[in-house]
Amino acid sequence: MNESWREEAICQQTDPALFHPEPGGSTAPAKRTCMDCPARRRCLDYALETEQIWGIWGGKDQTELRRLIRARRAQAAA
Repeated sequence: MNESWREEAICQQTDPALFHPEPGGSTAPAKRTCMDCPARRRCLDYALETEQIWGIWGGKDQTELRRLIRARRAQAAA
């Protein structure tokens, strides 16, 4: 799987803890960072393809990622 998108991802220059907030912590700062990232779409695609369920990926939080992964699985099964 090609991960060259990581080279231009803003998160590579940001504290990784921002994308893994403590339980109950805010995801807003990470999501704001993602919205300005040129690699956002490829990051989200990667997260869905590899079924990442922890952290913020492509501007989506854990709940959103799980929902998208379930929908993707359902679509593949149909």
